[in-house]
Amino acid sequence: MYALVDCNNFYASCERLFRPELVNKPIVVLSNNDGCIISRSDEAKELGVKMAAPEFKVRQELKEKGITVFSSNYALYGDLSDRVMQILRQFTQNIEVYSIDEAFMDFQGVTIPDDDFHAYGIAIKNRIRKWVSIPVCVGVAPTKALSKVANKIARKFPEQTIGVYVIDSDEKRIKALKWTKIGDIWGIGHRMKKKLEARGLKTAFDFTQLQHEAFIKSHMGVTGLRLIKELQGEPVLELEELTDKKSIATTRSFPKRLTEFDPIRERVATFASVCAEKLRMQKLCCHTITVLLGTMETQEKHERRYFQQSVTLPFATHSTLTISEASIKLLEKLYAENKGLRFHKAGVIVTQLIPENQKQFNLFEDENPKHLALMKAIDHVNQKIGGRKIRLGSQDEKTWNMTQNLLSPRYTTQFDQILTIQC
Repeated sequence: MYALVDCNNFYASCERLFRPELVNKPIVVLSNNDGCIISRSDEAKELGVKMAAPEFKVRQELKEKGITVFSSNYALYGDLSDRVMQILRQFTQNIEVYSIDEAFMDFQGVTIPDDDFHAYGIAIKNRIRKWVSIPVCVGVAPTKALSKVANKIARKFPEQTIGVYVIDSDEKRIKALKWTKIGDIWGIGHRMKKKLEARGLKTAFDFTQLQHEAFIKSHMGVTGLRLIKELQGEPVLELEELTDKKSIATTRSFPKRLTEFDPIRERVATFASVCAEKLRMQKLCCHTITVLLGTMETQEKHERRYFQQSVTLPFATHSTLTISEASIKLLEKLYAENKGLRFHKAGVIVTQLIPENQKQFNLFEDENPKHLALMKAIDHVNQKIGGRKIRLGSQDEKTWNMTQNLLSPRYTTQFDQILTIQC
């Protein structure tokens, strides 16, 4: 049996965790640069607040309805996500972290008291609620795809299911598939949904019928056939193991369009520094560095354009100095080729990663050996005093330079922002 554990309205739940006065009150969380709504509490949904609505368009509506608005606090969300996943590993080590707020669990080899998966799911739910105060729903079924369906049922009918639903019989499976709309099936995107609906497939149960198999195979290939088997109760999708990381990227949109070279250079230098820091934290080095620039003259998606330049170094590195210097040289080429455009986004991507203990030295061209000791000293000081206090002269003091006017404290990751309670 598999379980899908999904945190309810995760970003909004994280924000009210340290603000008890906001319990049962409407909350929304905004995307980068306070752009669009990316998370809503149930109370905000009931008030008709739309997902992905631009904040500037609904600002007055949010104010009139008394909805509390937050900027994205990814440091807080990431830390609380890690705590939830650690609790899940207490119930089984077979975990696939599917996203920041959900994970699959495989109960193979786990002894479930009286084979009562509903009670086991309740125990998981209650422990997370008690230890982290994050509400979750649990769906249990013989396959991963069916556990997704079970989770949706648990979320839709919290009073009847107590937040946990188990599909453990063919009768429950068929009933659940007939209830599930075709667009709610795991892996069915918007375009595929339209094609399936045009053929007359309205529910997940329709999707599993034999007469549609050839059509699904022609449009979805092997993926579609596997999904049919999963919904029929035959497990064909196992938990995905963690694979070696192929790249590390730091990309961000600018608060406003930039045309001058210096502010773009500062952003790229900062992104390069963050990539180098991530490499050292994960004990990796990179060979290839790519710089990305994006322009968007209007909001129309088809008018977005991206430009990039890459370089492969003769040696592997995780030095901030080396990666930043290479990134700025790449930026100079990009900027010269596209001068006059208004850029809305930039990024640095490092690839061809290898473990730092497998780094091979180049006889004729190699990195300054002093960089290694310097990076260790910088990392040590920054970790000791918190934040990125030591940085390159080409960097700005603020790492992301994003608009975050409604940012909450990083209660669990910054000592100077720990919640103070007066007794």
